[in-house]
Amino acid sequence: MMFKDWLEDIRCQVLQGSLEVQVSEVVYDSRKACPGAVFVCMAGSRVDSHEFCSQVYAAGVRVFVTERPIALPADATVVMVENGREALAHISAARFGFPDRKMVTIGVTGTKGKTTTTHMIKTILEACGKKVGMIGTNGVYFPGTFEPTRNTTPESYQLHQYFSRMLEAGCEYMVMEVSSQAVKMHRTDGILFSYGIFINISPDHIGPDEHENFEEYFHCKSMIFKQCLTGIANQDDELVMKAAKHGLCPVYAYSLMHPADFQAENIRYLAEKDFVGLEFAMKGKVSGTVRVGLPGKFNVSNAMAALSVCSLLGLPANTLTAALEKIHVDGRMEIAFASEDYKVIIDYAHNAVSMESLLNTLRDYHPKRLVVVFGCGGNRAKERRYAMGETAGKLADFSILTADNSRFEKVEDILSDIKSALIPTGGEYVEIPDRREAIRYAVTHAEKGDMIAVIGKGHEDYQEVNGVRTHFLDREVIEEVLPAIGQKNV
Repeated sequence: MMFKDWLEDIRCQVLQGSLEVQVSEVVYDSRKACPGAVFVCMAGSRVDSHEFCSQVYAAGVRVFVTERPIALPADATVVMVENGREALAHISAARFGFPDRKMVTIGVTGTKGKTTTTHMIKTILEACGKKVGMIGTNGVYFPGTFEPTRNTTPESYQLHQYFSRMLEAGCEYMVMEVSSQAVKMHRTDGILFSYGIFINISPDHIGPDEHENFEEYFHCKSMIFKQCLTGIANQDDELVMKAAKHGLCPVYAYSLMHPADFQAENIRYLAEKDFVGLEFAMKGKVSGTVRVGLPGKFNVSNAMAALSVCSLLGLPANTLTAALEKIHVDGRMEIAFASEDYKVIIDYAHNAVSMESLLNTLRDYHPKRLVVVFGCGGNRAKERRYAMGETAGKLADFSILTADNSRFEKVEDILSDIKSALIPTGGEYVEIPDRREAIRYAVTHAEKGDMIAVIGKGHEDYQEVNGVRTHFLDREVIEEVLPAIGQKNV
């Protein structure tokens, strides 16, 4: 491939050399430099890859994309761009032949619920017999493949590489979480989603190495409506609707409270022998009764987002409304066990806000006792521990305090901080530092009518102690305990 063919969507200045040169790969990590590659330089907050150009040249690279002039031998081609990350996104798309343009692409953004909503969309599409690729917090999925990811939205090169592999696997659809950080870091530049969904927004991810303020955070989220052909908005969120008004695409709305293109009503909370979730009526462009196998009113909103986009795709209404009854999302309101006697739920809630939302949600199912198993991560702000301790004391009937990625702190010190805020509330608790034993205690001491929430880790499959990660998955521990007490998993 000629280098010039990779530059069609990029404004650039040729500082030296020729664009008429054969290239075969794109690299942005100097350690992966090889002959035939284009090296894209980026000046980051910690590392400036411009400093490695001589090293990369020595490894055989002769084509460079830079953000400033760089002294290199005369046989090197050097192209200067305004933003290296933006250039990387466009060049990566070209390197893989623009695979996103060959699928129906669905981008989901919002503060809470992106993971669940993308899983719901995938579940509905697969129920309709479609091959689907998915990218998000829980990893990358497509037929025959699952791979974990470090970021909710991977780097642009990785994104287009995944898109290409999805195409090879026969995927017709691709659904992905679009994080605000990914937008800020230009990872999704050049992607024009077939559908863009904005589900909600609240203050989050503001601080060092994230967003400077809420205005920047909101701006990045709002870009979804400037990066898609058709938008879908949560009408119950005023800021989402503000973003929709300033978008560049037609926007459809869904709501739990107001007349909209897609509307939910008559919401019922169900806790049956083998089902914990919701039932509601859907009307508007699609009508019917929907059952969702996840607790919480917010999951009605997530379901409406998923049902809306799948309706616009022209999928059969009867399949749409039936597809979510058996929905399963690792670590997101995950029903690990359900019987007539008690329920066990796993969730990723790892701060006071998400913990409060979770516990209030479970209260809607009127358990005899609401039991919560939780800890707090080490080497993080102590305020989080105090807030979670206070929340547990006020909202749970019984708390089991335990480990959760203590990192380089002592578990006992973390639990002491949690207790300092929990005890003044008068809430009942027990302290069991070993997380495996804590979960075992919760399940073996369950009472009829209990709802047990094991929170903090969700889909994570490790415990981090003193810089070492060892395998640990809450669900597996629960599954180990059940046979010993004569129970079978759901």
